[in-house]
Amino acid sequence: MPTEVLDLNTISLMVIRWIHFFAGITWIGLLYFFNLVNVPFAKTMDADAKKKVVPQLMPRALWWFRWSAMITFLAGWLYIIWKIYIATDAGLFGTGGLLNSTWGYWITFGGGLGTIMWFNVWFIIWPAQKKIIGWVKAGEAPAEMAGTVKKAYLASRTNTYLSVPMLFGMGAASHFPAFDVVSVVIVSAIGLAIAWIFINVSQKVGAN
Repeated sequence: MPTEVLDLNTISLMVIRWIHFFAGITWIGLLYFFNLVNVPFAKTMDADAKKKVVPQLMPRALWWFRWSAMITFLAGWLYIIWKIYIATDAGLFGTGGLLNSTWGYWITFGGGLGTIMWFNVWFIIWPAQKKIIGWVKAGEAPAEMAGTVKKAYLASRTNTYLSVPMLFGMGAASHFPAFDVVSVVIVSAIGLAIAWIFINVSQKVGAN
């Protein structure tokens, strides 16, 4: 069977995409673990249990969580830049460019949501969790703790809701031939509904 010659750009894009996928699976898997497993579980722990579990579990989980988010973010944008400026000369507005093709529209949609999620991880969730872990470890409950917990919780929940339409956008870039406002609204609505169902089911599933 005839085989295509793999040039440097093809190999480079494949390696970058694989890194992006691998890190992304780790990131989103931990996001779902936190929101669908750990949040319901944490509600069952008393103060003594939290003092033992949180300092051991969360630093480990959050290390993988934040760095897989960072690698996903960097690899994703590196892939886009390499494809439109190095592998081709499409750029932003040329034929097949980021803002002039169905691929570009969907990857911008997915990448934009992913960038918001990355920002939430590094600049809201992680700083808040560092404080929370320290307080729990020391057995403290300062007045600001409730607000900090809520901030981390809302950012994490936001990422969970954004993750479903984000993943659709990533897949649609190569496999869905249409892009318009109606498609984006429908995809976003369905994605938010799926996330809502999963979050609500997680409160009960496996409890017994």
